[in-house]
Amino acid sequence: MTSIKSLRWLMRKKSGLSDGGKSSFKIKQLPFMAVLCTVMLFIVYRTTKYQYHQEEIDKKWSFWGQPKVYPSTSGKLKGLPRGIIHADSDLELRPLWSRSSSRSKASVYSNRNLLAVPVGIKQKQNVDVMVQKFLQENFTIILFHYDGTVDGWWNLGWSSKAIHIVAQNQTKWWFAKRFLHPDIVSIYDYIFLWDEDLGVEHFSPSRYVEIIKQEGLEISQPALDPNSTEIHHRITIRARTKKFHRRVYERRGSTRCSDSSEGPPCTGFVEGMAPVFSRAAWYCTWHLIQNDLVHGWGVDMKLGYCAQGDRTKNVGVVDSEYVFHKGIQTLGGSGHRMTKVSNLHRTSKRQSGTGIDVRTEIRRQSTWEFEMFKERWNEAISQDKSWVDPFKSDQRRIRKRRDTKHVTI
Repeated sequence: MTSIKSLRWLMRKKSGLSDGGKSSFKIKQLPFMAVLCTVMLFIVYRTTKYQYHQEEIDKKWSFWGQPKVYPSTSGKLKGLPRGIIHADSDLELRPLWSRSSSRSKASVYSNRNLLAVPVGIKQKQNVDVMVQKFLQENFTIILFHYDGTVDGWWNLGWSSKAIHIVAQNQTKWWFAKRFLHPDIVSIYDYIFLWDEDLGVEHFSPSRYVEIIKQEGLEISQPALDPNSTEIHHRITIRARTKKFHRRVYERRGSTRCSDSSEGPPCTGFVEGMAPVFSRAAWYCTWHLIQNDLVHGWGVDMKLGYCAQGDRTKNVGVVDSEYVFHKGIQTLGGSGHRMTKVSNLHRTSKRQSGTGIDVRTEIRRQSTWEFEMFKERWNEAISQDKSWVDPFKSDQRRIRKRRDTKHVTI
């Protein structure tokens, strides 16, 4: 009996020693665990800080206000350190040399705008007047010479300040698609993509920019003088009593425009002769322009999709700063329906010796491209199942509201 009691006592003692040992071991582990937790927290903090820093760098690199997205092809750049990659450019002329005192100073461009015009030597006088107005307002000028003639422009005082690009018999949209890539024009607040036959006697570039900024017009154009030689759409005609307008009212003819109209050519529309794009709107428009459909027919009807929101609000025509459209036909002239066309330009000129009516052929090509553009648009919609037309829903809502009114009555 005594031996059994002794054995129980020894077992309890041994158990007590074992518990005490475990407790002692746990106490010794506490400082180690504290250090480990501190290290882990430090690592998490540094990782988070690094990620935030990289996101800020990406935002600075992106002129569009969105973090830079690196495409799958960026693997081709893996041999370069990330900070040396310069993914954009501009159209600013640089000196071949500069004084040592100014070499280290970085060029900062702010409040810069771009005027791009397709030109022929026959319109030299009109282009001269136009460019001089824009140069005074700190615009960068790029001229697209579609007739191959450049030497005849060098006697103009400003010619050396402009960029000249030559390609025989090419259109404005051909030039724009190839030389106005968004990454090239990203420093410019607004891109003026104008025709050469616009009179600017009543137009101030600085006042125009001020108005479209104030009114939030992402896509715009100056109104046309009512006495212009050529007018295609009523919405482009100047309203004498307004500073700008976003829609037009028309109760006659095949096109009826009223308050219920939600699309071109009644609202959300500018014409291709004198469009002005914000940086963001041009980014979208450049992607809308088809590389091979060089006449650009049909694009004007879809520009509202690039208005960065509601086209009935973000697209407009500025009345207080207006231009005179001379309607001078180049590259075969215009094939659109015209409100006014001078008799002088109704006659088609045949190419000497060939018997080919050049203007008629170009109009045929333009019409074919227009149909092709519509086909591509419809095909793109049918293929992209995730795309939702932002303006179709508006039309359904307006129709439903109208039907509800009729039922109530």
